[in-house]
Amino acid sequence: MLTRAGVLALAMATISVLGIPLDLGAGRRGVDMGPSALRLAGLAKSLERLGHTVHDLGNVQMPVAEAIPSKNGLHYAETIADTCRQAFLEFKRVSAEVFPIALGGDHSVSMGSVSGVAHAGRTGVIWVDAHADLNTPASSPSGNVHGMPLSHLLGEGDVRLLDIWGGGPVLRPKDIVFVGLRSLDPFERAFIREHGVRTYTMKEIDRRGLATVAEEAVAHLSHVPRLHVSFDADALDPTIAPGVGTPIPGGLTYREAHLLMELLADSEKVTSLDLVEVNPVLDVKNSTGRIMVEMASSLLGKAIL
Repeated sequence: MLTRAGVLALAMATISVLGIPLDLGAGRRGVDMGPSALRLAGLAKSLERLGHTVHDLGNVQMPVAEAIPSKNGLHYAETIADTCRQAFLEFKRVSAEVFPIALGGDHSVSMGSVSGVAHAGRTGVIWVDAHADLNTPASSPSGNVHGMPLSHLLGEGDVRLLDIWGGGPVLRPKDIVFVGLRSLDPFERAFIREHGVRTYTMKEIDRRGLATVAEEAVAHLSHVPRLHVSFDADALDPTIAPGVGTPIPGGLTYREAHLLMELLADSEKVTSLDLVEVNPVLDVKNSTGRIMVEMASSLLGKAIL
């Protein structure tokens, strides 16, 4: 299994990158261009400079949004399910010795990436996000699927989305850690309390410091052999990451975010990554794309010394 120590010693880790240009789960268009923005920001070159071998698998295929017929019920559920199923199959085929990176797209793409990488074995998730994404179709105020991926990965929700991986739960509540939450809906708040999901809100980070939070998060997930980081660009403060569809003030600072990635790298447990919700339409000179590439580099071994 890939470890940071192995990467630094051998300088030859293999990374597979898959673009998932899906914006149908979001309330605002534009994140379908996120994979291109991340590539243009130099993701492959940045990782190759660290000694890794990067294989770009291209993008999963999906229809033009404007050509999809409007249907009643959950917004674009069939198309989202089909797109995520393609991602699931791609990641399911990836060797356990390869480090997969999913480029979103909105956060609904994690239904494909997480279910795919979890096929190799029990997987913990560190969900770095301003939002919990725990709503179900019944509880969601907006009906937007990018606010529902975790509920489906936990086995609850729309059967069309659960069928991406064949149904049933992919994750367990105790295998999830939230970092950076600052905007929750009532159902999500109740779910976190009822199931005791380990959660570090921005208040907790402000009070205790990011280093303590990162170390506790890794320790909490010490029982799982594989660790997936799902990084939503809106976890960052909008002053440094303006290119997101749902900006919430008071997010992670530049150094806090880097420190989180650096400490997760030190844990030698991370085996896969999502980079999601980069919206070039709302960005300034691809600054959000660039900072997300920096986050990936810190997670994959870039260090000051």
